[in-house]
Amino acid sequence: MLPSRGELCQSPDSPVPHFLEAKEMHIRRTLGAIASATLVAGAGVIAQNGTPINANSKNVLTLAVYGDSPYGTSPTDTVQTDKTAAFIDSINKDPKVDLVLHVGDIHSGSQFCTESYDRTIADLWLGFKNPVVYTPGDNEWTDCHKKKQGGHLGVDYADGDPLANLDLVRSIFFANPGYALGGRHKQVLTQAQQYDLGHPADGEYVENVMWEQSQVLFVTVNVPGGSNNDADPWFSDSPPAETPAQTAARTAEKTRRTAADLRWLDAAFEQAQQDHPQGIVIMLQADMWDPEKGSAHVANYRPFIDSIAAHAAAFGKPVLLFNGDSHVYRSDNPLEAGAACQIESGASTVACSNDAAATQLPNYVPSDTYPNVSNFHRVVVHGSTLPMEWLRLTISPGTNAPASPTAFGPFSWQRVQPNLP
Repeated sequence: MLPSRGELCQSPDSPVPHFLEAKEMHIRRTLGAIASATLVAGAGVIAQNGTPINANSKNVLTLAVYGDSPYGTSPTDTVQTDKTAAFIDSINKDPKVDLVLHVGDIHSGSQFCTESYDRTIADLWLGFKNPVVYTPGDNEWTDCHKKKQGGHLGVDYADGDPLANLDLVRSIFFANPGYALGGRHKQVLTQAQQYDLGHPADGEYVENVMWEQSQVLFVTVNVPGGSNNDADPWFSDSPPAETPAQTAARTAEKTRRTAADLRWLDAAFEQAQQDHPQGIVIMLQADMWDPEKGSAHVANYRPFIDSIAAHAAAFGKPVLLFNGDSHVYRSDNPLEAGAACQIESGASTVACSNDAAATQLPNYVPSDTYPNVSNFHRVVVHGSTLPMEWLRLTISPGTNAPASPTAFGPFSWQRVQPNLP
């Protein structure tokens, strides 16, 4: 039974988040009673780390964004892992940074999926002085079946079973639903506690979160790269091959997660339509336009592209997407064919040699059905290789910068390559 508004809020006149009311989202009070200050969109500005939906805050906010890190070239390569403490310290020393985002992939596709490694990364992240919001990448779960990652080699957690490894990631990095990681507590809304009553299975997606501050709504969704949204058969290069039961489990996983992700995106944009923020940030791992994968191997991302495009067009204000997966810094608008694009060249950038939209265009027949959304921008964070890098993202409420390689609406960003020992 859906809790009454009085159970959710101290004052019955205080509104709960719009998507909860509109879709009768179910609150499982695993963290105890939720005070009205936690969920009230119209409440006065309180400490933002204790307020998932804070529609009235207008302070400048600076974030560090990174992903595909730390990486190793083999299971025994610990160079980046060994540098991670100093890398974290470089972010901690930036006095403006208040929040850290990790877009997924905590190790490379040439490293094993072990519990001890995952716990090593979680322990390192305790060194962040600020909250950390993380979305899982393919290398820590969907791709654990691959031979290079230890599948069927007797070294991986659960022998490389992807679903077991996702459960492991959840148990380590999402053990406290509704709270970010890192050194300071930050409350977020999680699909594990706010899910559509008509789809109670969505409650398993504790990693899907949202929050609102500095006139921006943030939302994360679990969309793994590398495997065409978990469509690649498991254990194809590490016999014994995928069994019929595993095929059924993989197919069900993809279908179930995709539907839950789309409902979570719906909920986020409904909240935005209610609160009228100046922009939206979406964070997921997959590069849904990765030219190296080819059109067929990114086709299963179309439902996410279509959802984001339709919602962004209806929202009408800046929507900024951060993803990893393809490892090379890139700033573009893949929802506008032929849009300007910059890609990393060492510490600087150059014009892109390819159009990201062209990768997905063959999946749209006729081609004029491909979205054309001008109020969207995408940034791929640098990852995988040295030097390690993070993005300094600044949100300046009241600013409406035209789209450029380093700014868009209230958003501006710059690459940071700290000098690490």
